[in-house]
Amino acid sequence: MNTHQNRFSVQSKVSALIESRLFQSFITTVIVLNAISIGLETYAFFKPYQKVFFIVDCLFLTIFVIELSLKLFVQKQHFFKNNWNVFDFVIVAGSLILYNTNFVSVLRIFRVLRVLRTITSVPSLRRIVNALFMAIPTISSVIILMSIIFYVYAVIGTMFFSAIAPEYFGNLQLSLLTLFQTFTLESWASGIFRPIFAESGWSWLYFVSFIIIATFIMINLIVGEIVNNAQKISQEIEDETGELKEDTKEIKELRAEVKELKALLETYITQNEKKD
Repeated sequence: MNTHQNRFSVQSKVSALIESRLFQSFITTVIVLNAISIGLETYAFFKPYQKVFFIVDCLFLTIFVIELSLKLFVQKQHFFKNNWNVFDFVIVAGSLILYNTNFVSVLRIFRVLRVLRTITSVPSLRRIVNALFMAIPTISSVIILMSIIFYVYAVIGTMFFSAIAPEYFGNLQLSLLTLFQTFTLESWASGIFRPIFAESGWSWLYFVSFIIIATFIMINLIVGEIVNNAQKISQEIEDETGELKEDTKEIKELRAEVKELKALLETYITQNEKKD
């Protein structure tokens, strides 16, 4: 019985440790420093310090292993129900298993993605990411619609402009690549549109209509959906905060009533004692 109680006590202490703000800040700092160290290794003038970077990398990896071990000790089977925990486990376990192979350099780069975990510690970033995830179904529908638009315009462009600009519209693949460049608005006027417009006067209708539909309307649909979801999340937070404020107000009122009742009881008892 005492052994079970001691184990439960240790587990509670470890749980309090890993959930504390200080521990979370420490891990976040280590993740950021790890990302910075991996980035610094890409510079040539840091090559003489490879041994130092190796020791630092081992230190970071040890900290990550300790963190995961503590979480596994506390959360047990519930550990893998959290997607961030699964992500951390795959990256760290892969780094340990493949440490002496050629794949470890790739995994070490993927460990930079652990910086994404800082999202969970910043409420505003977490709200934006949640809004983005909520918008995924709508974004998927918009992407499908954009794919259809790209295909239709690619076919039209190949049919009408393949002879004028074969380097841009010579076949369907080139047309799709050209439309993607136009979609990004990168040198589309001087590089693509002007030479074709000199040969075909109506080509402006083709390019302008594509930019309006694909770039302006579709992108605004995606941005609008994300903004709407962010507003919904903010509204839900405000509603929850309002409910908490109401509950706090009711608790204060109940405390005031209890104090009044206590005062009345004390007065009543004092009066009875005087009568006796």
